[in-house]
Amino acid sequence: MSLWGIDLGGTKIEGVILRDASDDKVMLRDASDDKVMLRQRHNTEAEKGYTHIISRIKLLVDNMAGAIGEEPAKLGIATPGSIDPLTGLLKNSNTTCLNDMPFFEDLQNALGFPIKIANDANCFALAEARMGVVPDVVPDAKVVFGVIMGTGVGGGVVVHGQLIEGKHGIGGEWGHIFLDESGGKCYCGKTGCVEQVISGTALQDFYQKRSGSSRKLQEIVALAEAGEDKIAIETIDRLMHFFGLGISTIINVLDPDAIVLGGGVGNIDLLYTEGVRQAGLHIFNPRLETPFLRPKLGDSAGVFGAALLVDTALSDGG
Repeated sequence: MSLWGIDLGGTKIEGVILRDASDDKVMLRDASDDKVMLRQRHNTEAEKGYTHIISRIKLLVDNMAGAIGEEPAKLGIATPGSIDPLTGLLKNSNTTCLNDMPFFEDLQNALGFPIKIANDANCFALAEARMGVVPDVVPDAKVVFGVIMGTGVGGGVVVHGQLIEGKHGIGGEWGHIFLDESGGKCYCGKTGCVEQVISGTALQDFYQKRSGSSRKLQEIVALAEAGEDKIAIETIDRLMHFFGLGISTIINVLDPDAIVLGGGVGNIDLLYTEGVRQAGLHIFNPRLETPFLRPKLGDSAGVFGAALLVDTALSDGG
């Protein structure tokens, strides 16, 4: 059967249908256009509230079903935030109207067929592990850690092609492990989280506090590379140090076969050299051999990962 996925973002909802995999298992390791039956997107209109978001998802699914003349048997959904396994309520979403709501139950009732939900960082990791850069570069990888470093910091763990979501539904959430007091208070209520130190937002805030000038991250990186701005250099040096320290914790615990760096911060070239060197200073091994990879799927990773949730559900009986 075809694999259906929805990527729910704060501003847009994107849907994809991947071709029937019954006779073509290569599809699960290939993101080429001939594997995509259909892609559609429309605005989330999150400002109109919780119920409206559910109706927008249903509208997109109905439009896609009408376009191909086929209803989905199951649907995978990438969301900001995750479902709490104990309460069934959605938590940790920056689309705040979804928090503390029975999103899984309400959406499944609205659609009328089974769904599987995972957070967007998990879907990124799953897509890159199964269809993206990892099969190209490390085809025998068993453990993959996918990183998103952008406005916030998130991550996902994939083991033998399956997501590890954990007892609390927070598997891979390295953005909220303690890194350094200088990060200050986090929205999660804790202090010094990884997200408060090395996210794009945190880096811009650090530069502004030190220089008195507000700049976008791309500008700060360019100034540091040109050697023209001591505060920009300090900002990027700080990123390298704390990235190495933060990611070394993941390596010491998971020892992944590959790490994929996504998000705007993940585009900084120096992470793949100096950032990796810094990580090597902190791991429990005399050398660091873990490949750090640039993602292949770009903005498509979330929606492809959502579709692969359905394949995961089928393969494990979920």
